Amino acid sequence: MKLQDTYEVKRATTDHIEVSVPGSKSITNRALLLAALAEGRSVLKGVLFSDDSRHFLQALKDLGFAVEVDEPAAVVEITGLGGRIPKDTASVDVGSAGTAARFLTAFLGLSKGSYHLTSSEQMKKRPMEELLSALEELGANCSFEEERYHFPFVIGNPGVAKYEVTIDVDKSSQFLSALLISAVLFTEDFVIHVEGHHGMAYVEMTVQMMEQFGVVVERPAADTFRIPASASYHAREYQIEPDVSAAAYFYAMGAVLSVPAKVQHVHWDSLQGDTAFLHVLEQMGCGSLEESDGILLIPPEKGTLSGGTFDLSAFSDQALTLAAIACFAKEPITITGIGHIRYQECDRLNAIITNLSNMGIFCESREEGTIMIHPGKPHGCMIETFEDHRVAMSFAIPGLVTEGIVISNPLCCRKTFENYFEVLEESICGRGRGSMLWVYRGKPDIGERNQPR
Repeated sequence: MKLQDTYEVKRATTDHIEVSVPGSKSITNRALLLAALAEGRSVLKGVLFSDDSRHFLQALKDLGFAVEVDEPAAVVEITGLGGRIPKDTASVDVGSAGTAARFLTAFLGLSKGSYHLTSSEQMKKRPMEELLSALEELGANCSFEEERYHFPFVIGNPGVAKYEVTIDVDKSSQFLSALLISAVLFTEDFVIHVEGHHGMAYVEMTVQMMEQFGVVVERPAADTFRIPASASYHAREYQIEPDVSAAAYFYAMGAVLSVPAKVQHVHWDSLQGDTAFLHVLEQMGCGSLEESDGILLIPPEKGTLSGGTFDLSAFSDQALTLAAIACFAKEPITITGIGHIRYQECDRLNAIITNLSNMGIFCESREEGTIMIHPGKPHGCMIETFEDHRVAMSFAIPGLVTEGIVISNPLCCRKTFENYFEVLEESICGRGRGSMLWVYRGKPDIGERNQPR
């Protein structure tokens, strides 16, 4: 399937969903840096290949690291030098990859040398000040070429003389994760104090992955992290989990279509906090069953989703997903704790309001970080993606039951899931009826509104 400037979503024809999704972007990019900081050769399996990860891989190559890539096998081999960067001067382009931007900035901002970092126009607008000012406090020299505390800039550190810092995570938890991962560069115990609470599930992922590579993070207080001076990463073979953020779209499709949905190899013990979205769907009336090959989502028996209030502060990537299916619930849905999503790939609050309004769905933006969406029957419209992959993937879901939903700039999905619309067509829109492999008590009554045709 060749995508053009727009893509019209086709009506669903499936009576069950069973798909595989790419590797986790969050885990892939953490693993790339952990392997580069380790001593020796690491083999990463199940790697996500997307615009973001390719920028990260190219950046490591530009810094002089030995990197071997086998895309068909989804394997990357990286030889780390125990925290040393092969080149003491280099130019690095992070593109629109937020994780690469924050993680590499911390790595280079705590290393001796002079490194020129550039980005896409989109990334130039995203928050960096909290991280860059913390790095300056720790001794980094920053020279900004355009707007202060934004890309592009030159960074390096002639010598760290301070071993304690405070970081505000209200705009991005990646600031904290970046400092945590690169904390092994300090020659004394390093202490990080945290202000704010956004995205701490991703921070917990970072801490767990650091431990998997050999570094245990101490937690003397709820808002304090300590990394011992003796900490060092060990090279290893590492299997990357499927991307639960991507899996959530297909679970949401199952809920809207009232059909069973399974994403291969997604399990409750995942490192990824987005498994919490499945609990949101459970509160809306779905059930779940963990099987050996993945979690199976069971749609509501009467085919109607319940409304409610849901705090998505810990897994805010799913705010768009929930917003896109909220109109199909029988009561209003209120999403809280998402004020910070204004500062992500686009202003995602604005993207939600714009696209729901264009579909004819009434929504209200309340106090900062809260939005209420009322039930309704969406109509066809052009979905404005704002060059944000998650907007495109989320707002494709209503198109499975609504004629005329057209996605602008579908190629923005290359950031994390480059064949998303191919999977959608083959697995959801192209499969014939009568292929259900799993049967549960009673036949779901999905109703006229949600009935695939």
